[in-house]
Amino acid sequence: MQTLKNKKVYFETYGCTFNFADTEKLKEIAVRQGCTVSGPEDAEAVVINTCTVVSQTERAMIRAINEFPDREIYVTGCMPVVQKETLLSVRPDIHIILPEDIYKQNRHAGGMVDKNTGVVQVGTGCLGNCAYCITRHARGRMKSFSSENIVEETKRLVGKGATEIQLTGQDLSAWGKDIGSDLSELLYLLNEIKGDFAVRVGMMNPATVIPILEKLVPAFKLKKIYSFAHLPVQAGSDKVLKTMQRGYTQSEYRKVVDEFKRQVPGIRISTDFIIGYPTETEEDFEESVKLLNDTKPTKVNITRFSVRENTPAALYKDMPDWIKKNRSRKLTIAANSIYDENNEKMIGKVLPVAVTEKKKKGSVISRDKSYNNIVIKEDIPLGTKLDVVIKSHRTHYLIAERV
Repeated sequence: MQTLKNKKVYFETYGCTFNFADTEKLKEIAVRQGCTVSGPEDAEAVVINTCTVVSQTERAMIRAINEFPDREIYVTGCMPVVQKETLLSVRPDIHIILPEDIYKQNRHAGGMVDKNTGVVQVGTGCLGNCAYCITRHARGRMKSFSSENIVEETKRLVGKGATEIQLTGQDLSAWGKDIGSDLSELLYLLNEIKGDFAVRVGMMNPATVIPILEKLVPAFKLKKIYSFAHLPVQAGSDKVLKTMQRGYTQSEYRKVVDEFKRQVPGIRISTDFIIGYPTETEEDFEESVKLLNDTKPTKVNITRFSVRENTPAALYKDMPDWIKKNRSRKLTIAANSIYDENNEKMIGKVLPVAVTEKKKKGSVISRDKSYNNIVIKEDIPLGTKLDVVIKSHRTHYLIAERV
């Protein structure tokens, strides 16, 4: 960090939304130290914010570092904490910036605005003990940013034009447990902020949701909180969940989902599955398929198990890739069928939406209260609010027209 001074610097970021917000903090520090942000061609130094959640990502990070053999390289993110020796074996002259070094110099609740979407970090680390996870070793135990800092950062980003605020952290529902508060209290505070915006809550571990479920669910009905809950289950088998050290049963997970659906009309539930975990038998996998079909999430992230060094799961014997591929394919087909079923029910509905993204010329992406991904085939300014009618759908999004 001390040598990142008076240079033209190019920043490259991988992984989660949290990493992107860290990069914004690091840019602020670099600029204070006399640096200018540059493109890759003109840069004297390159900062790479790394992710190492699975082995495929780790290999991508090594390739990214090797793309700049003639530049001064700085590396931050998760890899320097848990795989420093690997990085030094690739580039012995590499400069390491630990995430903790960033927070020492920039202690506010980190935030950034990309067009009209603002990202706000709520803290670092988690309270989990997942057997397969290397990120918890990189980020440590939960350290919540204060509600005052999070509220002020949200106000700042809304003032800069953000109409969507994305709360990010390793486990949102663990926020506040170390400072005598909880996520529901934070959401009520954010809902009171003046301005035309809505908050999307990031990933919540069911294990930390369960103790605050009664207080948390009503917060997702608040006007400025999207009715969208990301609740990764990871497996549908109690045996696998136990060996994953997830801290809940599939029955408890179902109760969480049922409670959200019972109290919050139209809520969208997103979930994650890890396929091919070493203790997963064919019968265990079928339990995951059953849980998927029973709970009918509107979004599913499917990851094939990848051994991460120095984790408890690395002690198990890994299963062949072809088994993981077959199971992943089967679960993807089941998920796609659920998407189509859920989407068909939306045809003909009239919804108030806000335009949040522009990806293709001549069309925009909008979101309703339930954070449905709704494409409108018109060029409409970001932040615009309007009523639309759902006309058709594709697997991963709805297609609408103005009313």
